[in-house]
Amino acid sequence: MKWQMPIGVDNFFDIRSKHYYFVDKTDFIRQLIDGHSAVTLFTRPRRFGKTLTLSMLEYFFSIEK
Repeated sequence: MKWQMPIGVDNFFDIRSKHYYFVDKTDFIRQLIDGHSAVTLFTRPRRFGKTLTLSMLEYFFSIEK
């Protein structure tokens, strides 16, 4: 089994279903929930995983997924 870097992959389901490296962001989700802020702003440069992070949060909070 060969693991790959998910360059250009922005869907969390694709990361989980195929053999890609992914950094565990469980603590990030806990900090986001415990922060109790009305708005969270993700400021990162291009290609830093903003869309992938939002896709991960969608799968975490979604009932259907």
